[in-house]
Amino acid sequence: MKAGFWTAPEGAEQPISVFPIGEESLNAASGSLTAAGALAKLATLDSAELARSCPNAVELLSKVADVIAGQKADAPTQLFRLGNLNDLERRLIADVLGEGEVAGVVALPDGSLAQIQESVLAGLWRVRIETDGHHEYLEVGAIPEIVKRAAADLTSADFEIGQPPEGAMNVLPVLAEIRERALAWRPGARSQIINFTLLPMSPIDMSFLQQTIGNGPIQLVSRGYGTCRVLATGIRNVWSVQFFNAMDTIILDTLEVGGVPTVAIAADEDFEDSAERLKEIIEAYFK
Repeated sequence: MKAGFWTAPEGAEQPISVFPIGEESLNAASGSLTAAGALAKLATLDSAELARSCPNAVELLSKVADVIAGQKADAPTQLFRLGNLNDLERRLIADVLGEGEVAGVVALPDGSLAQIQESVLAGLWRVRIETDGHHEYLEVGAIPEIVKRAAADLTSADFEIGQPPEGAMNVLPVLAEIRERALAWRPGARSQIINFTLLPMSPIDMSFLQQTIGNGPIQLVSRGYGTCRVLATGIRNVWSVQFFNAMDTIILDTLEVGGVPTVAIAADEDFEDSAERLKEIIEAYFK
């Protein structure tokens, strides 16, 4: 199969997990947790002692549960600061949240990175901005606001189509289509997909296309049903979305014109399920 729109440099690893959550948990040797693993760990601890030792964490989780219950995918996100939590409370929050399917990084203009990690409760995110102070917070929403802001503010609205290199076949009409669709797309409209897996694009075509629209500031990886890598390109509203099999081979290579691709965002039913699960955790282990 021909190379996809974006391929990692040889030897480079995919950005699968950006938070060392296992190191922050109540039992560092356990590593990352699934939802069931997090609950099993909490079950070994005394609930009354946890509630007494971590009142701010319990209060925070209760507020988050109420917010998630009323959250919608198209509504603004809501943030929760972690500054008033002590070390034990932070580790407790890490255990409850665990690591969900989606993780990624956002490159910021000052050279720092914003790391995002979805929790095991879909629609509840942990965001850490890698400044000197490691600014960190929880966010309830379809996708953290910093992703949408970077996609809008740190990309170009338009691009020029230059002269293609010798040997190019079909890249010019594809670039013209991408440009037309990107300029015409508006929030609320359906995303449009260009499937490179089906198009007769040569390696020269793909190289020129990548050079023309460039790479953007956002990299996301979803570990749902298989692996999906989502990359913002340098052009606003244009995303590279690639699906991989168990051998890490691209099986579907696309460009998606629209908002943040749906494979990376939480849906309305995710919030309902997460609210119910979080309330069950609070009732079972802290009351």
